[in-house]
Amino acid sequence: MTQQKTVSATDQSRARLSERSARMPASPIRKLAPYATAAKERGITIYGLNIGQPDVPTPPEFLAAVRSFDQPVLAYGHSQGQADLLAGFSRYYKQVGLDIPPEQIQVTTGGSEAILFALMAVCNPGDEVIVFEPYYTNYTGFAITAGVKLVPLATDPQTGYHLPPAKAIEAKITNRTKAIFICSPNNPTGTVLTREEINTIVGLAGKHNLFVLSDEVYREFCYEGSHTSIMEFPEIAEGAILLDSISKRYSACGARIGCLVSRNPEIMDAVLRMGQARLCSPTIEQIAAARAMDLGKDYYRELTAEYRKRRDTVIEHFNKIPGCSCRKPSGAFYFMGGFPVDDIEDFCRWLLTDFSYENQTVMMAPGPGFYATPGIGNNEARIAYVLETDKLIRAMTALGHGLERYKTSH
Repeated sequence: MTQQKTVSATDQSRARLSERSARMPASPIRKLAPYATAAKERGITIYGLNIGQPDVPTPPEFLAAVRSFDQPVLAYGHSQGQADLLAGFSRYYKQVGLDIPPEQIQVTTGGSEAILFALMAVCNPGDEVIVFEPYYTNYTGFAITAGVKLVPLATDPQTGYHLPPAKAIEAKITNRTKAIFICSPNNPTGTVLTREEINTIVGLAGKHNLFVLSDEVYREFCYEGSHTSIMEFPEIAEGAILLDSISKRYSACGARIGCLVSRNPEIMDAVLRMGQARLCSPTIEQIAAARAMDLGKDYYRELTAEYRKRRDTVIEHFNKIPGCSCRKPSGAFYFMGGFPVDDIEDFCRWLLTDFSYENQTVMMAPGPGFYATPGIGNNEARIAYVLETDKLIRAMTALGHGLERYKTSH
C-alpha cells in the first residue's frame, strides 16, 4: 500500500514562495533590533551604532515646509519629481561643481529606489555587476530583487579599503558583466576614493563597454582628501549613473527622498517609466527637500566639522580597547572595526542579551552582512558614529568592558 505524505498548510504556503524570497537576506543593520527592544524593556540604555541614523537636527527650513503645507488635497506628484525639487537638485549640484539640468534627474523614493532603478535599467536577469566588498549591505537585496548577480572583489583593511589594482578588477569582467558599482565616501568603510582610482574604473568601463553606478550619498562627509564624482568624467557621460539621497546630508532619513542622475537619455526614459509604474515619490517630503537644497556652504561646513569631531573621538577611544583596531576613515560616518573574537554576530547579540555596564550597552552591525564572500567579516563590525561625542565616549567605554567580559566568559 502506497503511503501518501501529508503536506501541511504551512508547507503548501512555503512551496508557493519564490526563490527570490528565500534568497533575500535579513539586514545585519536591523536584525538584532528585537534583542535591543528587549534590553530597553529591561531598562538598559542602548547606544545605537548599528544604523546610519544621525542625531543632528533636521534643518528647520525642511521642517517648516512640512508644517506649512496647506493644500486641501494631498495629491499625486509628477513621476519624475516635483518641478521645484528637480530645479533644487540642479542648483545643489551646481554648488558642488556639477552642471546637471533637471531633465537629467529622476527623483526617487529614497536612495534605495535609485539603486534599484539603476540595476533594473542597465541589467537583464542573470547579468553581473562588480562590487567592492565590504559594501552597503542593502545592495544585495536590491540585486536579488532585480535578478542581478553581484560579483564581489575584496578590498584590504591594511590599505584603508582602497580599490585593488586594475588587473584584479579586469579579471572579474565576463561576458555577463554590465556594470561596476562604486561608493565614495564609502559605506561601511569610510574610504574616499582618489581621482586616480575613479579614473581607473572609468577606463575599464570604457574599454569593456560597461556602466558605472556611483553611490555618492556621503559627498559632504569628507575629512581628508576630496570627493570626486563620476559625473566629472565626460568620456563616460553615457555610461555614468549617479545615485544620491537627502537622508544623510539633511538628517532626513525618514523623508525617503533620493535621486538618480544620468546624461544618457535612454536611461532617463527607462527610469521615468519605472517611476510612472510606482506613480510618484512622497509629495510633502519633496516640497520640504526643495527648501533644503538652498542651504549654503556654511551649513555643510558646520556639518562636516561636527562629524570630523565625532570620527576623531570614536576612533581614538575604539583603538584604545585591547585587541581592537581600525584605520582612521577619511569620510562618511562609519568604520569597519576589527575585534579579537571569532564570531562577531554572537558577540553583538551577547552585548544586547547578556551584558550591560552601568546599565548601558552598545548595538553594532555584524561584519559578515557587508560581504558577499562567505566566511569573511567574522571579526569585524560596522560602527556608525552618528551620536554626539559624549555618548560615543560612553559607548566605547561600555564596549571595552563588554569585550573584556565576553572574552573571559567565552
